[in-house]
Amino acid sequence: QKYIIDLAYSTAQEFVLDGKHQEAIPAALHALRFSTDVYGSTSVRLVPAYLLLAEASTGVGRLPEASKYLSQAQWIVLRTPDCSVAVQYKLHRSLGLFCAAEGNFEQALYHLANDIYLASSTFGLKSIEASGGYFHMANVFFRQNKMDVANSLYAEV
Repeated sequence: QKYIIDLAYSTAQEFVLDGKHQEAIPAALHALRFSTDVYGSTSVRLVPAYLLLAEASTGVGRLPEASKYLSQAQWIVLRTPDCSVAVQYKLHRSLGLFCAAEGNFEQALYHLANDIYLASSTFGLKSIEASGGYFHMANVFFRQNKMDVANSLYAEV
């Protein structure tokens, strides 16, 4: 079952990276379903599948669904005191991207700042993990037409 989880998750991830969000949803749902069977409904190991479902749902414009998946992921993280920083920064990145998709730029910047803080405190300021947060934050500033800040962050990436 763990092999099926990995296969479904990586397939969904490939679809999302290719911009095929609709195709990613069934694979991500399978990853979530099998992860729930293997690890239980409150395991932190479900969070990556929830985040992938949220990203795919946002990509097809189903923001209420994406919000539901993000809420589930956030609930699990909050109830897991020893949750890894890697999971926490990814949650903040997903929340930031969701808020940006909704047009809530201030909240998006808040979550992306947390993403960058968590990623850089663990992996370093110049890490690939932190650079994604900088990039997404730059995109938010770009959408706000704050070009000087956006260009500064793009240069950081």
